[in-house]
Amino acid sequence: MESITHFDLGFRDIIDIAIVAYILYRLIMLIRGTRAEQLVKGLIILLIALVASSQLGLKTINWLIQGLMTMGLVAIPIVFQPELRRALEHLGRGKIFQRSPFNYEEEEDFYRLLEEMLKAIPVLVKKRIGAIIVLERKTGLKDIVETGIKIEGLATAELLINIFMPRSPLHDGAVIIRGNAIAAAGCFLPLTENPNISKELGTRHRAGLGITEVSDAVAIIISEETGVITLAHEGKLTRYLDEKTLRSTIINIYYSSSFKKKKKIEIEDE
Repeated sequence: MESITHFDLGFRDIIDIAIVAYILYRLIMLIRGTRAEQLVKGLIILLIALVASSQLGLKTINWLIQGLMTMGLVAIPIVFQPELRRALEHLGRGKIFQRSPFNYEEEEDFYRLLEEMLKAIPVLVKKRIGAIIVLERKTGLKDIVETGIKIEGLATAELLINIFMPRSPLHDGAVIIRGNAIAAAGCFLPLTENPNISKELGTRHRAGLGITEVSDAVAIIISEETGVITLAHEGKLTRYLDEKTLRSTIINIYYSSSFKKKKKIEIEDE
């Protein structure tokens, strides 16, 4: 007689499946639009080929695929080091490790910085002056700061405008803002390797996007050719922003959900 196996699905099993499903979903969202996405597709094809060759008795093909996958275990951490680093940084910035939903010690300092930036940005846009302003958050950007000229000065609209003036020796690089001070200017940022980025975007946008792929920083990019304001965050670009939309977007990024509701009301009242 054939034995019938009964599966008892308990509450713990449901929780276990739900957790695994959520982890897989987060991993898919993390690698979406990156080189790692193509890697995963390639691995799935190899796994299907491995199973098929085993079932069909194709020993030589099965041996070759097994060898490729063995070498892949060594090559993947080397080739995809940026993606692995990004995944670990996302894990380290999880809510369980956060001490506060806000990066700055004082709320007033953040709003003062925000208002100073929003005074400088319209001037840069009007004069078609290209700029990259990077706001450091929980991931330290010390290695990026060291590529530029240290300033350690209070961030003001006038200082930001002068830094990015065409004849300034620092206008080609990025400004790194730490807290409410300009840590350095003329900094070099890592360029994105995202193959899906629009071809019409130049080095400035690729650099602004690149820094948000390896950290939780927020980058504000102003196009020299068009004067368009773009915000980069978590490896994504949001383009064609005006000052009001830029302000609300930055506030939404920096504050927790409970605080967003309060600030949303304030923004709508303005």
